[in-house]
Amino acid sequence: MAVIDTRSVEVFYWVVRLGGFRRAAERLGTTQPAVSARVAGLEAALGSRLLDRGQRRRVSVTPDGMRLMGYAERVLALQAEIAGAFQGTARLGGTLRLGVSETIVHTWLSRLLRQVHDVHPELQVDIVVDVSRSLRAMLLAGEVDLAFLLGPVEAPGVHDLVLCEHALAWVAGPGLVLPEGTLDAAALGRVPVITYARASRPFQQVRELFAGVASPRVFANASLASIVRMVLDGIGVGVIAPAVIREELAAGRLRVLETAVVLEPMRFTASWRSSPGETAAAAVARMAHLIALEDQT
Repeated sequence: MAVIDTRSVEVFYWVVRLGGFRRAAERLGTTQPAVSARVAGLEAALGSRLLDRGQRRRVSVTPDGMRLMGYAERVLALQAEIAGAFQGTARLGGTLRLGVSETIVHTWLSRLLRQVHDVHPELQVDIVVDVSRSLRAMLLAGEVDLAFLLGPVEAPGVHDLVLCEHALAWVAGPGLVLPEGTLDAAALGRVPVITYARASRPFQQVRELFAGVASPRVFANASLASIVRMVLDGIGVGVIAPAVIREELAAGRLRVLETAVVLEPMRFTASWRSSPGETAAAAVARMAHLIALEDQT
C-alpha cells in the first residue's frame, strides 16, 4: 500500500487551485523545484499522472488529478477543523499573505500585527499595500489570502466581515485662503483638490460632485502620506479620512472645513476566500474586527 504524504497532497491542491507551480510555491513559502518534487513524489506514490504541462508551462489536471482534488479538499478541511477545534490553545503557523488598504495602515494595522505576533508567533505575515480595486482582484486570483479593503467583495466563495467605517472630510492647512462660511462644490472647485487614487471610490465621488463645476483640478494620489504632505504644504484641499490625520488636527496643522458637500463614508471589510486552508485568514480577520471596533470607540 502506498504511503501518502499529506504535505504533498496540500502542495498538489495549491498547484491546481492557483493554476501553477510558481504561485503554489509563493503561497506555501517554498521554491518552485520543491513544489515540482512534491508533486512528482505524489505521482510516484500513487502510480498515476496527476498533472500535464502544456505549452507556455500551463498546468492542466488529468482525470486522476481531478479525482485526487476531492480527497485533497477533504484532507485539508479536516486539518482546518482540527485546528479550529483547538484554536484556543493551538498556535497558527505558515505564511499569511495580507492585502491592506492604506487607510488601515495609518490607523490600527500596527496594533493588529503586534497582537498577531503575540498570539501566533510562528505565523509569518507578508503585507501588500494597494488600492481596494487591486486588492479585490488579488484576492479573487488567489494572490493574497486575506484583504482589508473597501468592501464588501460579495463574490462566490468569499467571506466578508465588517471591520470599520471611516468618514471622509474636506481638510486644509491654516494658510490656504478660502471663502468664509460654508463651502459649496463651486467654491471647493476653485482650488486644487487632492484625494485618493483614480481607481478608488473617494476619487470617483469627488469627480461626480464636480461634474457641473467648470475646470476643477482633482489630483489623484496613490500615497496617503503624500496626500497629507501636499495638504500640509498648502497646495490644495484634501479629501481624506480624519482618522488618519488625528495628530495634525489636534496640533492645528490641518483643519476640517465646513462644507455643504456630503461624501459617503468608506466602509472596510476583512475578506477572504473559502478554502480548506482558510484558518489563519479567518482567525486574523476576527482579531482585526475586534481591534477596529476598539479604534472607533
